[in-house]
Amino acid sequence: MRKLGTTRERWFEHRDDLTGEHSYGDAGQLAFALLFFVVWAGDCFFLEYTTQLNEIIPPLIRKPIGVVLLFFAAYCAWSGLSIVFGEVREIPSVIRKGVFGAVRHPIYLSEVLLYLGLFMMNMSLAAFVVWLGASVFLYYLSRHEEKLLLQRFGDDYRSYIQDVGMWIPRFRRK
Repeated sequence: MRKLGTTRERWFEHRDDLTGEHSYGDAGQLAFALLFFVVWAGDCFFLEYTTQLNEIIPPLIRKPIGVVLLFFAAYCAWSGLSIVFGEVREIPSVIRKGVFGAVRHPIYLSEVLLYLGLFMMNMSLAAFVVWLGASVFLYYLSRHEEKLLLQRFGDDYRSYIQDVGMWIPRFRRK
């Protein structure tokens, strides 16, 4: 048996029901998370170079919106992670239950909502630019994983793509 080098490789070796992800996905997500938090906290609480929107949009509007976004981020992350990693599917298949019935990539959506929620709580245009970059990166990761899932599950995943939105739920009758 081949010895695997990284924890990730050991994890995926024992989980035939997981399809995999981009090799730079975790590192890129960590880099964007650190960059966002440093820029957001630095600009909002110390430098205040690009925080003019805080004076225009009152806290009574931005704070509740931020809290709601943070709540949805936590729900998407917790629900998505517990479904994917909390149970082993004996027969690998497209996951359509729970939050995966509403959006195809709830874990990536949770990151987008987390950054957006923090932005709404205390607005920094510099952090907003980082949020845009992180969102583009997460979109790229989503598209990469969808190629892997299409290769593995074919028409079943194609049908899933038609039924369920990537990050925005589709509210139409089936």
